[in-house]
Amino acid sequence: MQTRKIPVTVVTGFLGSGKTTLMRHILSNAKGKRIAVIVNEFGELGIDGEILKGCGIGCDDEAGSKDRNLYELANGCLCCTVQEEFYPVMEQLVERRDGIDHVLIETSGLALPKPLVQAFNWPSIKNAFTVDAVVTVVDGPAAASGQFASNPVAVDAQRKADPNLDHESPLHELFEDQLSSADLVIVNKTDLMDEAALHKVEALVRPEIPPEVKIVPAQMGRLDVHTLLGLGAASEETIHLRHDHHGSPDEEGHADHHHDAFDSVVVHGRVESREQAIAALHTLVEHHTIYRVKGFAALPGAAMRLVVQGVGRRFDSYFDRRWQADEAKTQSRFVLIGEDLDRDALQRAFDAALASASVQA
Repeated sequence: MQTRKIPVTVVTGFLGSGKTTLMRHILSNAKGKRIAVIVNEFGELGIDGEILKGCGIGCDDEAGSKDRNLYELANGCLCCTVQEEFYPVMEQLVERRDGIDHVLIETSGLALPKPLVQAFNWPSIKNAFTVDAVVTVVDGPAAASGQFASNPVAVDAQRKADPNLDHESPLHELFEDQLSSADLVIVNKTDLMDEAALHKVEALVRPEIPPEVKIVPAQMGRLDVHTLLGLGAASEETIHLRHDHHGSPDEEGHADHHHDAFDSVVVHGRVESREQAIAALHTLVEHHTIYRVKGFAALPGAAMRLVVQGVGRRFDSYFDRRWQADEAKTQSRFVLIGEDLDRDALQRAFDAALASASVQA
C-alpha cells in the first residue's frame, strides 16, 4: 500500500504562454514515471488534452475507465470550480494512488493558483498528495512589451467565456497572482527575445515572487525535467502567506458576477500543406473576431499529425505523433474561439481561403 504523499505539479500561466508545450515536454521525458494529468481548457474539442495523449502516459483509455491517466475538465476555470470539478477527480486518484508516481495539472489561462493549492489542505487530499511546485509560465516577448499575454484580447475573451468564473481582474493583477504563488517561474520563448528584453522581464517578475524562487529561461518549454519535478516545495503549507488580489469566495468583496458568452466553432477541410493551412487560418483571423486557433492538420503523404496553434495572428506548428489506424487522415479540423462566430459562414470562408492559398502556392 502506498504511504508516501504523491507529488503534484501545477502549471499555470496566461493563454498562449506555452503551458501545454511544457506539459508535453515533461511527459515525453518522464522516463517511466507513471503520471496522471488534469487539463482545464475551454473549447468544443479538447485540443490540449488530445495533444498530451501522444506522450506515452497511457491516457488513451475511455473516459469512464478507472485506470485512465488523463482527466479533462472543461466546466469552468479550475480555481473557481474546485469543489465541483477538481475534488471528484482527486478522489479517483486517491483510490489509484498505488499506480501513480506524479500528478500534473495544467490550469486554464485565467486560473488563480492559490485557491487550487489551498484545496490540498482538505483532509482527504492532504493525506495522499502534496504540491511539489507551482510552475508559472510567462510569455517572455509579451511581458517585455508590457502586455503580459501575447493577445490580451484573447485572455479577456476567455474570461467572458467562463460563466463559472468567480474573479474578474485587470490583466496585471492576474499576472501578479499567478506569479505570487509560483515556486518556479519559466520565462518562455526566449528565442524570440534579446538579452535586454530578458533582463526587463526578470526585473518585472522578481518583485512579485519570494526571493528563493528561481526564474528560468526556456525555449518551447525545453528544460531538464529534474528542474521541473522533485522540487519538494509542499506549497499547500505556505500558500496562505502568498499575497494575492483575491480573497476566498466567503470574504467580503469577492462577489459573483456574470459574463457574456462567446463562441467556439470547428471548421474542417482537406489541407495540402502546412503553409496552406496557416495561410487560410490567417485569412479567417484577419476577417473575423477570432482570438485562439487550435487543431490538427492531415497532410497528404504525411504519417504524422500536424498540430497547429494560433494566438491572434501568430501561429506555431509541429508534428506530434503518427496518425492512428482508426483516425480520419483526410480531414483537418480546427477549433476557432472568438466572438460572434457563425459556424456555416466560417466553414465557407475557410473553404474559400484554402482554395485561394492553394492557387497562390
